[in-house]
Amino acid sequence: LIAILALLWNAGGAFDYAATQMQLDFYMSQFTAEQLEYFYAFPAWVDAAWAIAVWSSLLAALGLLLRKAWAALLFGLALLGLAATTTYTFLLSSGAQLISGGDKQFMIVVWIIALALYFYARAMVKNRVLR
Repeated sequence: LIAILALLWNAGGAFDYAATQMQLDFYMSQFTAEQLEYFYAFPAWVDAAWAIAVWSSLLAALGLLLRKAWAALLFGLALLGLAATTTYTFLLSSGAQLISGGDKQFMIVVWIIALALYFYARAMVKNRVLR
């Protein structure tokens, strides 16, 4: 059940990334002009970190379904990508000013779930559920 929920959750993140990178009008229309300008001006390293976070999380969730130990490694890699993007948003750019209170709370939820999945996968490796 956890693996299925993790896969669904991370598929949502992958969709968000892909829709933003492809600048899909139906999706991007929910953002203000300032937010769009901010998203489209990400430095390459932020785009790379975001991609690493999203795609490694999605693959890690698939790894959970397949009961593979590498899922824990990929969830750890995703945390590094998430840390880089969060650092950019809140410390190195004006991103925090463009995010609403609800989106900041969502960011906390993202962190909680990412950490929980990482520690869950590690525990499953330790208990030899994931091999």
